[in-house]
Amino acid sequence: MNSQRMLRKVLAFFRRDVAIARSYRMAFGLEILEAFFGVATFYYLSRFVSNDVLNHALPVGSDYFAFALVGFAFFDYLTVSLSAFDNSITEAQQNGTLEAMLVTETPLTMILTASAAYPFVLLAMRTVIYLAWGVLLFSFPVREANWLGAATILIVSILAFAGLGVISTSYLLLFKRGNPARWLIVGASSLLGGMIYPVSVLPVPLQWMARLLPVTYSLEGMRQALLADASFAQLWPSVRALLLFAIVLLPLSSVVFAWALRRTKITGTLTHL
Repeated sequence: MNSQRMLRKVLAFFRRDVAIARSYRMAFGLEILEAFFGVATFYYLSRFVSNDVLNHALPVGSDYFAFALVGFAFFDYLTVSLSAFDNSITEAQQNGTLEAMLVTETPLTMILTASAAYPFVLLAMRTVIYLAWGVLLFSFPVREANWLGAATILIVSILAFAGLGVISTSYLLLFKRGNPARWLIVGASSLLGGMIYPVSVLPVPLQWMARLLPVTYSLEGMRQALLADASFAQLWPSVRALLLFAIVLLPLSSVVFAWALRRTKITGTLTHL
């Protein structure tokens, strides 16, 4: 019964966001066009930077274009995880609905989760568009992909990223403006996580630091699943690492968020922008 009630609440938030998005129909068409420009850019860049040293560092059977496209398309799951919760809090504060939501029976963590449903669905559609452009026009290889393995990597990645997102939102809740926590995570992940170049080309100390970031395992696992037809046994190290991040970060983020929420209630700054 509780699970059905929670699902109805998630669907209510999702329908609200869809209704808002329908008033910006041109944006979806522009999204498709933007995806084409991004994919084409990576394709022609790959022809310019390809060399023996780089090719040796790539997954077996792939090229730099496929490597970069997977990194570019799936890195967005980290950025959306970090921004969706922030946007939910900011929107509720701007609309003056945050305090009203807090007096309902629905926990704020549930409200945050429900508010993130639409951004993730939209991101999934955008990912499909990126890959479709790659397949149709630029010979992106998908015939041998382990799609079930890729879905598994994606699910555990979102769980790990969500913990970072809630921690980021806790900072926003406390300090209102600016969120260096989000920019620090995104910046370090884009530099060290292997988004557009293999982690193996980094200096050894930076490779060690990369192993402290969940996005490193997410992109490695996704590339193995999509480009190297990796089996579940081969994907297990990435899945295991991401599950460990989720097991640590989700409870930690809940504690941090609860503390931040109590703090803002005590100081009376919960609904302040």
